Amino acid sequence: MRINSYGDLAAWKDRCPRKTDYKINVLVCNGTSCMSQDSEMITRMLEHELKMRNVIAEIRVIKTGCFGFCGQGPIIKIEPDDITYVQVKVEDVEEIVEKHIINRTVVERLLYKETNKAAMSENDKGMNFYKKQMRIALRNCGEIDPENIEDYIANDGYMALAKVLQEYTPEQVIDIVKKSGLRGRGGGGFYTGLKWEMTRRYPGDEKYVICNADEGDPGAFMDRSIMEGDPHSILEAMMIAGYAIGASNGLIYIRAEYGVATDRLRVAIRQAKEAGLIGKNIFGSNFSFDMEIKLGAGAFVCGEETALIHSMEGLRGEPTRKPPFPSEAGFRGKPSSVNNVETFANIPVIILKGYEYFSAIGTKTSKGTKVFALAGQVKNIGLVEVPMGTTFREIVYDIGGGHPKGKAIKAIQIGGPSGGVITKDFFDTQIDYDTLTGMGAMMGSGGMVIMDEDTDMVKIAKFYLDFTQDESCGKCTPCRIGTKRMYEILDRLTKMQGKPEDLDRLRILAENIKNTSLCGLGQTAPNPVLSTMKYFREEYEAYAYRTKRTTYAIDPKKCIGCTKCARNCPTECISGKIKEPHYIDESKCIACGACYQACPVGAIIRP
Repeated sequence: MRINSYGDLAAWKDRCPRKTDYKINVLVCNGTSCMSQDSEMITRMLEHELKMRNVIAEIRVIKTGCFGFCGQGPIIKIEPDDITYVQVKVEDVEEIVEKHIINRTVVERLLYKETNKAAMSENDKGMNFYKKQMRIALRNCGEIDPENIEDYIANDGYMALAKVLQEYTPEQVIDIVKKSGLRGRGGGGFYTGLKWEMTRRYPGDEKYVICNADEGDPGAFMDRSIMEGDPHSILEAMMIAGYAIGASNGLIYIRAEYGVATDRLRVAIRQAKEAGLIGKNIFGSNFSFDMEIKLGAGAFVCGEETALIHSMEGLRGEPTRKPPFPSEAGFRGKPSSVNNVETFANIPVIILKGYEYFSAIGTKTSKGTKVFALAGQVKNIGLVEVPMGTTFREIVYDIGGGHPKGKAIKAIQIGGPSGGVITKDFFDTQIDYDTLTGMGAMMGSGGMVIMDEDTDMVKIAKFYLDFTQDESCGKCTPCRIGTKRMYEILDRLTKMQGKPEDLDRLRILAENIKNTSLCGLGQTAPNPVLSTMKYFREEYEAYAYRTKRTTYAIDPKKCIGCTKCARNCPTECISGKIKEPHYIDESKCIACGACYQACPVGAIIRP
């Protein structure tokens, strides 16, 4: 169907298939993580089994995007029963169909086993992972088929664009976004409405809306999941932005490694063009908009907007000094507004529900919700979307379930390699942009890595610095040379070759790089070092004064003499009799950690 007016869209929406049209809906996660574990085959097997039993007409199998609970995938959700099966395998499909769908009996063994019983009431059947979440950016992920435009339209898709073109001037759209308080979700937290206003004010016969879908932070996959699960929401938001700033062209800059997301965006663009939702005179108005995908080569620095623009132009991905900002001179020297995927995902909701709805969520200076990629030493790994102002403790313990082995959580790295660490003293702090900045960290794109009591914070800082110095574009000296020198100091320290004076040298170097680098990569690269030095100074001093243990040891009070450590040691440096305490010859220990992993009673002391 081709849409020429708002009435056409409303009529199409009324005819779109809905979940209520079917007796049962079987939603199968086909995000990248689950696809790597045969979820595509699971989907095909479900359809095959339902056809074999002649019930396929009553039941719809929906290939969705990510449910968020990535550590428990592949996931199948059955509606309206509200039953979620986790860690499903191909061989489980026949049982699910036979027992649940045909005979209406729950397959108990595939249900998620709640670990945090204290957070549940006696009759509570919900999953703690989702209870404190509020899904706005992720609203359609895990709920619709991302490759079916009718699923999106049935869930108010493109209604926000229609509303904007029918009811608002460009200035009014910008005012709504400004009043919502939406800030950029890509890292800097700049106010989205203000960026749009600046771009509109600059004169130009050609302007661009650019979606930053590069997402280069290690461990971050928020944007990828939105593009895989709800690609039409990004297209719709970009067109709303185009109308607001006076642009007729949209560019999506996405890293080539995101194959599934890229394919689904291409499908969405094709479907939207066929429906007349992208192209000339959209909804019969004077507004026209075209869309194009640009592939990036995976350079971390291209997350910075000017480097991203240069890469799209076919140039080396290097940043330039600002001003001028892209709002004045961006792609091909034309005014351009650059926003990331998660930022755009909020726009249709703000338009349809009003700025009052969005601005009522969050804190005074940080409105709405934020999506975090929860990873590391935590039970429930996955995507978490919570209102701004939620505390670290709520995310880590109430949603994340705490440490998988009950160990103490020592720190949280937030903001990826450009961020900083949050210690247990700040776990009850409300999360927002300004609070994190004041703590020496940053929101970043939303990576949140949990570290336990055994984590070596100096090595963590070294790990992140290894990444950032390798990803430096090399244009400015502080970043190109300074991060390399910082890494060398950390390398010497961790090899027990450092000196006490290295600590002052490291701090001064970090502060100089932070203050003099050209772009955000260099300016934030020292954050992991500065924050870990601030909160874990004693660990740096242990290396600097060479008092740090570099080999494993065995606590004789805990050792039960089971011999598992000795049997797993590759250098045969562990000795002892059965049922008696064992000992490690430190001259032979290579600190591989095999004994630590093998010990069943926690008797191994880590270096």
